Amino acid sequence: MTNRETILTPAGVEKLEQELTYLKKVRRREVAARIKQAIAFGDLTENTEYDEAKNEQAFIEGRIVTLENMLKNAKVIDDDDITTDVVSIGCTVKLLDKEFNEVTEYTIVGSAEADPSRNRISNESPVGRSLIGKSMGEEVEVVVPDGTITFQILEINK
Repeated sequence: MTNRETILTPAGVEKLEQELTYLKKVRRREVAARIKQAIAFGDLTENTEYDEAKNEQAFIEGRIVTLENMLKNAKVIDDDDITTDVVSIGCTVKLLDKEFNEVTEYTIVGSAEADPSRNRISNESPVGRSLIGKSMGEEVEVVVPDGTITFQILEINK
């Protein structure tokens, strides 16, 4: 596993820490109990309960390692790091879609916190990457799979 820097907000750190604690204290025990129960059934060569529990255990342990690495390599962006002069990670940006004359708002976050359904987009996404470093009033062209979108930056907030 690479030691790539993970950009997180304080809320993102808290969320990952909660997931890590849950996996270590709750899920590990649940799966261990399932494995113990499956072993009690006897012959492990055709024991699907055992196989499923071992697969789930492997997934949980892999996720724990991933979360620990993300937290170990975290660069936490807090409010003091966020400027409203230009778009940066942690900013909320209000944009005007020039083609459809629609206003939308995105919060730029690191890829670990991205959730497009909540308008939280990664700084590595096409839109996020195009917005980083731009100022209020600027027009930004974003190349997306369907073509090019032109946005005008209306507001930059913390």
